[in-house]
Amino acid sequence: MKAASLLAAAAFAVLGLIAATGVQAETYQGVQAPLSGLNRADVQGEAMRTAWSSDQNVTRGSRGPETVAVSGQRSVVQDEAIRAAAAPDQNVNVSSRVNSKLVSTLRNPVDVRAEIARRNLTRM
Repeated sequence: MKAASLLAAAAFAVLGLIAATGVQAETYQGVQAPLSGLNRADVQGEAMRTAWSSDQNVTRGSRGPETVAVSGQRSVVQDEAIRAAAAPDQNVNVSSRVNSKLVSTLRNPVDVRAEIARRNLTRM
């Protein structure tokens, strides 16, 4: 009995809400006037020009090689890429753990090899 009266109270509340908002259907106002100032021939001409224009639906990279701005010397960029790829914590970021700070605990192997090479050169 209690569930039935709660359901009835909820139904009356929904009906009261609908009545209070004044729900009504939209009225049909016929065909709306066009917003464009172009006539049919102008629109058709524009559509034909667009349809016959070159390279309108070509995917990126299919027009040949794209130019790239050079950002630095090739050897410097290559050394940076090798060092970044060898980093022991390259896939760890700050968001890996909640309220954490990214502190590298491991040395980069590229730095270790460079240090060993420097030591070997100074001993000879």
